[in-house]
Amino acid sequence: DTFHINPQLHLILSEMEEVIISLNQHSIMEPKVIGFTAYSLPKNSTETTGKSFFKKNKSLVNSQYTNSRQVSHRCQLEQGGYLVLPTTFEPGQESCFTLRVYSSKPLKLKILDTQPSLLKSAIVKAPTTLDVKSFSQYEAVFLQLADEHRTVNAFELQELLDACLPNDYIKSCACMEVCRQVVLTLDSSGSGRLKFSDFKDLMCSLKYWQTAFKNHTKEKTGILKAERLRDSLLEVGFQLSTDVLSILTLRYMRKDGTLRFGDFVSAILHLSVAFMVEVIFDMLTSVCVPLSFTRLMKDSLSGVVSAHKTLRSICTLPSQSGLNFYSAKVHSNTSIENTSSPYILL
Repeated sequence: DTFHINPQLHLILSEMEEVIISLNQHSIMEPKVIGFTAYSLPKNSTETTGKSFFKKNKSLVNSQYTNSRQVSHRCQLEQGGYLVLPTTFEPGQESCFTLRVYSSKPLKLKILDTQPSLLKSAIVKAPTTLDVKSFSQYEAVFLQLADEHRTVNAFELQELLDACLPNDYIKSCACMEVCRQVVLTLDSSGSGRLKFSDFKDLMCSLKYWQTAFKNHTKEKTGILKAERLRDSLLEVGFQLSTDVLSILTLRYMRKDGTLRFGDFVSAILHLSVAFMVEVIFDMLTSVCVPLSFTRLMKDSLSGVVSAHKTLRSICTLPSQSGLNFYSAKVHSNTSIENTSSPYILL
């Protein structure tokens, strides 16, 4: 169900060649059962493949899965592109790894990733034809808390949500941190206050986000496993790279490796603001050095402006034996799993 979350490497051969694919895990004291799988993939592919790809395509190469430090497989491959996925055999495990490809002829090896993009707006506008009666009960409470201009701030919004939301499962998003984010995201006037029309947009958005959240919490209602965060955010409208997903996971994941609905809402609001800011930065830095979305996310969450550190590096090293030695290395605690890759850590 989450096999596609594993790291994806793109191997390109210029001609038919016998290669040796070697996977090393860095964990010595507690080795995992590891292996890798390869699929045919066009040479011009630049982004990670989704879940549907693995349902429609059969694997071409399958290594053995063992708990040894290294797993290697020799195979004859035709000219073309191949997708290599290093994984652990058991779900819910993660491990640092190095994957190498040995050949007697030049080849290319790179890590695939997705460019962060906003596929659709995550904020749902309340339809103009909305039944007035459905919001009449909310409007009465709203007006009780509102000022003379019929607007509420973050503190009043917290009281309003606590009174209007139906149960504790949904009320987890009624904390002060989320309310501040809601005001920051929906306030178009810059006054730090929301009108009732903004509140209606929020309620419609919460219902939409709740549906996406439930679609990915099959085992236990109200708890989202961190490995499903990418797919749930994609359903809302955010296509994220591994770097950005890592930052969000570190920020919102709880000790048990899960997120509650309030954490999910907070992540959505943070992404919404980040993409809005990115548009502004693109306009301001059109003649300057652009600011990457990953760095923007990291700096906005940490509050510290630091140099952007690349998580992955691909290097080509010469071999004295006459073979070309190609190594793709993923730094830090990058997950490799067979069926459930929980998250990528920085």
